[in-house]
Amino acid sequence: MNIEKAKTIPIARILEKFNLKPIRSSDKEHWYLSPFRTEKTPSFHVHNHKNLWFDFGEATGGDSIKLVQILLKQQGNDNSVSEALKWLDNNTDSNIQYHPSHLQDEGSQSPVLQLKSVSSIKNIALKHYLEKRGIPLSVAEKLLKQISFTNEKSGKTIFALGLENEEEAFEIRNSFFKGCIGQKSISFIRGTQPKPSGINIFEGMFDYLSVITQRNGRLLKNDTIILNSLNCLKQIVPYVKDYGYKFGYTWLDNDLAGKKATPKLLEIFKSENIAFCPMNSLYQPYKDVNAAHIAKLEL
Repeated sequence: MNIEKAKTIPIARILEKFNLKPIRSSDKEHWYLSPFRTEKTPSFHVHNHKNLWFDFGEATGGDSIKLVQILLKQQGNDNSVSEALKWLDNNTDSNIQYHPSHLQDEGSQSPVLQLKSVSSIKNIALKHYLEKRGIPLSVAEKLLKQISFTNEKSGKTIFALGLENEEEAFEIRNSFFKGCIGQKSISFIRGTQPKPSGINIFEGMFDYLSVITQRNGRLLKNDTIILNSLNCLKQIVPYVKDYGYKFGYTWLDNDLAGKKATPKLLEIFKSENIAFCPMNSLYQPYKDVNAAHIAKLEL
């Protein structure tokens, strides 16, 4: 099998051969529990139209060949490109001409999730979700809104907590769902101090809210960027360039993805003469700020 044909084999079909099933599916995308580690929330995304995958926990992705290479390596096998092609040839029907599903112009498609309303947080299930994450409603309301949206495939209306990002879209979370309505981007929060000397970098909304909760609801004096995904890391560059920040306080997860992202963040800070100040020691040995916060509250 040649490289061109190998890249047309649907990634979902390859994952089936490794006994991996999607947790959530639509015509456009599949979400899996990552095959690269143990997790409870699916962070492995397959884009059906482009036939590409991305693991948000590892901050890496690629095509069908790269996926097979990594999976072969995990099994202790030769993971060269030629071995990946051989595996694909032996484990897929070479008589079938594969094509990525539903290849078409995405710009002509309506989004699966349609925003219906934005309001203050009133839904009882969302209030219970905040309690489980150790965040008082009074703190959550400083940053989040209640979002209702419709899933066009199922016709159901869903409620979630929403954080507005810099693309005027909403990063959304509830007990069962994590996603974005609109263009994914970072969220910038101005600090209470005019022309602050520092910038905080958080991975997620609940990490930031955990710190605010521990400060009895007082906002941070320095500016803050919530990445919403490590894939958005490069988007912080225009926000720190030539601003004059002296200190960069980072609150990345204590996991492999956080460790991989740290050198990239350090490089950005170095280019702007910003002192790198990792805060990880404050929430070790837990995975992230919110996990440590929940443990401290004994929830």
